[in-house]
Amino acid sequence: MAKTLKVGIIGVGGIAGAHFPGWNESPLAEMAAFSDLNPEVLANVAKAQGVKKTYEKPEDLIADKSLDIIDICTPNMYHAPLAIAAMKAGKHVICEKPLAPTPADIKKMIETRNKTKKLLMTAQHFRWNPNAKALKAEVDTGRLGDIYHARSWMLRRSGAPTRIGFIQKKHAGGGPCIDIGVHILDLTLWMMGFPKPVAVSGITQNKLSQLPGAFSNWGGPIPQDIWDVEEFAGAMVRFETGATLILEVAWLLNHKSGPGEDMQMWLYGDKGGSHWPSNELLWTDNKTQQHFNAQLQNEPKGPEAHAAECITFAECVANKLPSPVPAEQSLDVLTILDALYRSSEAKAEVRLD
Repeated sequence: MAKTLKVGIIGVGGIAGAHFPGWNESPLAEMAAFSDLNPEVLANVAKAQGVKKTYEKPEDLIADKSLDIIDICTPNMYHAPLAIAAMKAGKHVICEKPLAPTPADIKKMIETRNKTKKLLMTAQHFRWNPNAKALKAEVDTGRLGDIYHARSWMLRRSGAPTRIGFIQKKHAGGGPCIDIGVHILDLTLWMMGFPKPVAVSGITQNKLSQLPGAFSNWGGPIPQDIWDVEEFAGAMVRFETGATLILEVAWLLNHKSGPGEDMQMWLYGDKGGSHWPSNELLWTDNKTQQHFNAQLQNEPKGPEAHAAECITFAECVANKLPSPVPAEQSLDVLTILDALYRSSEAKAEVRLD
């Protein structure tokens, strides 16, 4: 079958590189145009990927009538205006996480999606990991019962990106809370079935980034003169169901995290518990008064997760299927993270109901 869906990518110098393999592997879509504000990056990446159409201005790419899908890979603060413009121009949109930096922005995106009838999806690639898919399938059988508590974290010992697109609020909207917090929070809420959040008590910290000589293994010296985001965030979340969640995220923390990051999730139900990413299941037989542990087998390995989400999005567009990551779910994620920021500033719990 010939590839019929033409993809335009906005912002090709960063995370877009993880999307290229998916569009190349997709039997339904192909990269047809690139846009980036840096002309040198734009020219080099387009040449490397064999893409002939290039636009320095994203609005010119959005106006290209030959395109069917827009893939937004820019800093966070530009997601909403670009996605809204793209949908109004008749394009389907896959957008890097977070879908937008504030709940208000996401509500505007949902309103535009509803009016234009275009597909809108957040690129939450961890949902496509084989171990995440396997655990989700097991949880959906009711194996854990009523999940009444969860603990989730995504922690780096020295992993702060130092580019301005990440460390200035005017571009990013926040630090690790909004950068990597969306990953583990989305994954946890997905496992829990997205219960409605009703209250958040949160805190943000900036300690290590402000020390003399502060550095990151991910980017060298911390540019303290322009850094204005948090380095750590934590929260206690309460849900309408009575369930609770403890969330912790950090770029810089004196925490043992190996060469990359420590990303874990514990789910606790009245029938059993589970740990991700090990996918270990734990339960108790009260009749025999014994505890049991079992290793869950992962889903068969397929395309890398970033690639898989792009391939899936093209399939959904082509077959008129709903978004695998509905914007309403991304709204719940950002509602919690936004409340975390507001709670930290107010030094008090924030009610959402």
